[in-house]
Amino acid sequence: MSQGDVTAHLPQRRTERRGLRLWPVGTVLALTFTAAILVAAAVFYTGWDLLSARGLKPEHRIDSKTLFDLVKLSFGVVAGAGALVALVVAYRRQRVDEDGALREATRLHTERFTTAVTQLGDESAAVRPGGVHALAGLADDAPTRALRQTCIDVLCAYLRLPYTAETDLPAGDTEARHTYLALREVRHTVIRLIRDHLRLRPEHPHSWQGHNFDLTEVTFDGGDFGGAQFSGGTVDFSGARFSGGTVNFRAAEFSGGTVNFTGAQFSGGTVNFRMARFSGGTVHFSAAEFSDGTVNLTGAQFSDGTVHFRVAQFSGGTVHFRAAEFSDGTVDFSRAQFSGGTVDFRAAEFSDGTVDFSGAEFCGGTVDFSTAAGGMAPAGLVPPSGSPLASGLSLPPAWYTAPA
Repeated sequence: MSQGDVTAHLPQRRTERRGLRLWPVGTVLALTFTAAILVAAAVFYTGWDLLSARGLKPEHRIDSKTLFDLVKLSFGVVAGAGALVALVVAYRRQRVDEDGALREATRLHTERFTTAVTQLGDESAAVRPGGVHALAGLADDAPTRALRQTCIDVLCAYLRLPYTAETDLPAGDTEARHTYLALREVRHTVIRLIRDHLRLRPEHPHSWQGHNFDLTEVTFDGGDFGGAQFSGGTVDFSGARFSGGTVNFRAAEFSGGTVNFTGAQFSGGTVNFRMARFSGGTVHFSAAEFSDGTVNLTGAQFSDGTVHFRVAQFSGGTVHFRAAEFSDGTVDFSRAQFSGGTVDFRAAEFSDGTVDFSGAEFCGGTVDFSTAAGGMAPAGLVPPSGSPLASGLSLPPAWYTAPA
């Protein structure tokens, strides 16, 4: 895989940086003096009012003490003016120095960035992991948030590169398998580093929470996002293909921002959301296809925010919602199609919030709510009185009693 393959997938970077914008010094001084006079006047008139003064006592002659006080006041005004000028000049110098330091840091960042991308696109399988770690370290040291986002974009772009999963390799092609294994190692390293940085609390200087991750149409044949906290920004898995191995979201927290699995294909292997917490933000599984393998949401907690399974297709494999807790927020299965495989809601708890199956179609497979615990039945799930249950759908007696 060449460097050109990597750079061809990178977002266009801004090549020119705007210079530091400072107002003309004369304008700044005028505004500073005006502000100082207004503050002094406000203080004077506040004191005047607090002392309940009604006027000034006229003096026909100025004694030496009063004259000396006036001289001191004149020098004080001049000194104050000089101090204001010095303050403005020092502030401008500080801003210029800070901008120069930022420019230098950005220049060094760019040099390191170029080296890291070159390593990531190297033909040698032994060099590419070094490029991944270099980019992650560069993101941690980035002088601005935008430059950190650029490093993250490159790592995500690497995952979006064309990739042949193990199941699609030519039979008996040893060289192709070795190439695949080396590439998979690099990809799983990228995923692990993303996970590690999303586990850090938002206030940690190296946390990547709140940034955007473009993982559209990525092929996943393993990888660990366990314990990651998706609390801001946008994480986009739309159109991703989960085709083998185990992709782990165990105990991940979805508490803000948007996580998008729209149109994702779960066609093999295991995707593990066991004990995940959906407590805020929006998570989209709309139009996702569950056609093989296992998707495990056992013990997941849906306590706030919105999770969409609208128009999702459950046509094969097994999807576990066993012992999941639906206690608040909205979980939307409207117009979902259950045509094959097994969807297991046994021991799930529906205690509050909105779970909506309006317009869902049950035309095959097994959808099992038989031991669901507590609460009202989800909207649109129970057929009208006297109507039979759809084929494969099992409900607890408290929700539905079969007609005699």
